[in-house]
Amino acid sequence: MTDSPAAPAPRNVTLYRNGSVYTAADPFATAMLVDGDTVAWVGSEQAATSIADASMKVVDLQGALLAPGFVDSHVHLTETGIALEGLQLAGVRSAAELLEAVAGFGVSASGADGTVLGHGWDETTWADPTLPSRDEIERAAGGRQVYLSRVDVHSALVSNSLAASAGLDGLDGGAGSQVKRAAHTAARLAARRLPADALRAYQQRALAEAAANGYVAVAEMAAPHIGSIEDLRLAVAWNSNSGGGPNGVNGVAVPEILPYWGELAASAEHAQSILDGLGLPVLGLAGDLNIDGSIGSRTAFMREHYTDAPGERGNLYLSVAEAAAHLAACSLLGIQAGFHVIGDAGLDAALDALDLAAAEVGEQRVRAAGHRFEHVELADAAAISRLARYSVSVSAQPVFDALWGGGDRLYQQRLGSRRLGMNAFGSLYAAGVPICFGSDSPVTPLRPWSSVRACLQHSNPAEQISARAAFLGHTRAGWRAARYHNPMAGQLVPGAPASFAVWEVEELMVQVADGRVQSWSTDPRARTPLLPALDTGSDPACLLTVRDGQELYASGALGV
Repeated sequence: MTDSPAAPAPRNVTLYRNGSVYTAADPFATAMLVDGDTVAWVGSEQAATSIADASMKVVDLQGALLAPGFVDSHVHLTETGIALEGLQLAGVRSAAELLEAVAGFGVSASGADGTVLGHGWDETTWADPTLPSRDEIERAAGGRQVYLSRVDVHSALVSNSLAASAGLDGLDGGAGSQVKRAAHTAARLAARRLPADALRAYQQRALAEAAANGYVAVAEMAAPHIGSIEDLRLAVAWNSNSGGGPNGVNGVAVPEILPYWGELAASAEHAQSILDGLGLPVLGLAGDLNIDGSIGSRTAFMREHYTDAPGERGNLYLSVAEAAAHLAACSLLGIQAGFHVIGDAGLDAALDALDLAAAEVGEQRVRAAGHRFEHVELADAAAISRLARYSVSVSAQPVFDALWGGGDRLYQQRLGSRRLGMNAFGSLYAAGVPICFGSDSPVTPLRPWSSVRACLQHSNPAEQISARAAFLGHTRAGWRAARYHNPMAGQLVPGAPASFAVWEVEELMVQVADGRVQSWSTDPRARTPLLPALDTGSDPACLLTVRDGQELYASGALGV
């Protein structure tokens, strides 16, 4: 008796049709065929009719837009989950309102150890920016420990009990209720000393939010001053094959995690020992390795003092020599190094470090490593030219400008006329600096179309870029900045990964800063793929998110 031949595996082929497909292969495509985890074909509705057969699953897009999935190039998963589940303070407009919110936050809603975890207050939006005292916070919380991160997550309000348990008194930046620098790091780590199941739950909440907003990948910017190695290990585990599913933990499909670890290395041997100690497949020793802080907390390192705080220029957390040694070490190993850098003087230090590293290991080796700088909010023409010279990718957050640029908002308050040089997207693109975009969630929400709109409507017209350039910065450029192994990621052409999102849109068009270009680009002869009109103020609604052919999120509107 012989064994019967194994039955062939069922086909996993899906035809998406009757919509609009954003693809360079055919700007007028209305249909796409996915075979397993790969795009097999894109084309017209007429052609879709001819290739459809009974073995395929057919999804009627009902006129929706199918486009490459978004990549968020800078997130903090656990902190995002905490911000989504914890006490949300973006709407408070005074110290009294903040204290009322703390008092009303139930014990059952507190963290695993009873700590009140909150996020999002911004005193620059208050009529009276006076912050509550530690005693007031302690009373409002009924004796519970309290950690309330500022919107920029570079400082926090704390209660007496948390300050005592974290040993904040005597630490740099530990005086008063608003803690900064070393004291803020100690407070954050103490507040986030949570069991693994709580950390995992917060991460899953963040990843579900990302999937529901069209993200197929997120770059997790972990660092010792933000969370533990265990926190990063849990994040990386979401990429595993456990639980019987193609990806995720216990069969939960999520966006791909692009992991970084921001720990300083003094030599190539030291860098290798850090990597060996992690035992995790990180993409580099980059991300939130802080050269300086933030504009909002006045810790970004500036060439000139803050307009609203004479005598203050912020903080330089790493010396040029330390940063240079780190860049040289990572260059020798051929891995990405990088820093969090926001102020112009902070960027000067980072660029000087690049010069020193190039002198030590060779400019070509520095360029080949594909280093990345996060934020780079204040860069003049000379600094941008030096970034281009070393092929450093800039990972920026466009919604920073939407929230704080223009008028008399934060940038004007802190920097005066220098605000015009903030978030110089147009200048970076013109100089050929590789640029990708993200949210820095929880600093700004996981809302990719709002981020694209922020590029298009930059508060400084000279730095506006087209919606198409912004969209590419939020998709294909994110994969490239991470040196992703598949060069076709971030586009929808035959052979590319089937990672995409479907959007309900009112109108499709080409949107650029120059109306003369727009009028030509919308002509069919230009063969320019169209994107959602973003001048209405509302974002397109996500109907479906798919990563490598596997559904991450479905609203139900398409019947899938």
